Amino acid sequence: MAGMHLKSASETKYDCISLGEVMLRVDPGSVPMARARTGAIWHGGGETNVAEGLSYCFGLRAAVITGLVDDTVGRNIENQLREAGVDTTNIVWFNTRGEGRFSTDAKGSLHNGLSFTWAGKGLLPSVTDYYRAHTAIRELGQGDIDWEHLFGELGARWFHTGGILTLLSEKTAAMALEAMEAAGKNGTGRSFDLNYRSKVEPDKERARSINREIVPHVDFLVGNHDDFADALGYDTRELAKDASFEEWLDAYTDTLRTVSQAYPNLMYIGTQLRGALSADRINWGAVLYDVADDSIHRATVRENVEIADRTGGGDSFCSAVVAALLDGRSAADAVQWGAAHGILVQETPGDTTMVRRRQIEAEIARAAKGGGVSALR
Repeated sequence: MAGMHLKSASETKYDCISLGEVMLRVDPGSVPMARARTGAIWHGGGETNVAEGLSYCFGLRAAVITGLVDDTVGRNIENQLREAGVDTTNIVWFNTRGEGRFSTDAKGSLHNGLSFTWAGKGLLPSVTDYYRAHTAIRELGQGDIDWEHLFGELGARWFHTGGILTLLSEKTAAMALEAMEAAGKNGTGRSFDLNYRSKVEPDKERARSINREIVPHVDFLVGNHDDFADALGYDTRELAKDASFEEWLDAYTDTLRTVSQAYPNLMYIGTQLRGALSADRINWGAVLYDVADDSIHRATVRENVEIADRTGGGDSFCSAVVAALLDGRSAADAVQWGAAHGILVQETPGDTTMVRRRQIEAEIARAAKGGGVSALR
């Protein structure tokens, strides 16, 4: 895109650095959590899911910056990240001996975040319970990460963070802004997912005040019409319940134009489009707004698709758009990458990607032709 000049791989250590919370996820499978007796162990986090998508799916050099308590739960999370090829050397570990700045006790005064997510079935919706009130990353703030070393000396082509991290504490909000400013100073592309969650921060005005400080430093902003209202204060005009997709897209585009005029630094604004038919069947699409061209690019819509787990679909959309930008692709290509990755991640359990780039390319081609799915033998 005109005006966006990203560093080359040869002059940087990382293709992307993500800053965010990462939690251990327990999935009870087909049984709702209240009656579950067993569970599968995964991990996930709105910001770190993006890094993992770039690493595992697209083969890029991605690193995660987060805070974890140095216990068996924290090391389980680290091992899962490493299995996906994510660089974990910049994780801040809080020892349990009470020694030094980054420390806690062994009784859980600080702990690693936990989420219990049931994927839902049919008319029973997905349900997630979070335990994140005393997580280690809430204690990280300004001056705790050497951003100049990461972005200036080592070098990164892209930086990503999001609205979940910024609402965890006043410290994390300040740290996210500090990172955004350092990334911009060193010529690193920047993305931010508004990703508003009322369970994290019910006070929308607080979310808006924080985001209004961060968005002026963003190149690629991710958010649906609810996010723009809840997390930034921009309402999309109301439409009739039976309004067509074209009418909705026209109203949403007006919102995007208003946001881009308020924040002229923005180059792209995008979102996934999920229409839930049931807990395990959705319609799926995506749009990407190219601000300089004042043009909306749409992905091929997938209709009535059966999914396994909706968590992480939006993060995977964001991840693939960033991958396309790093690959020098057009906005038209980037939105197709984002939609394909987003839907395929929802076909597997857990928050994070289990597909590779060749599968993204195959899904883009299949969707364009309207073909079925053949067995690979």
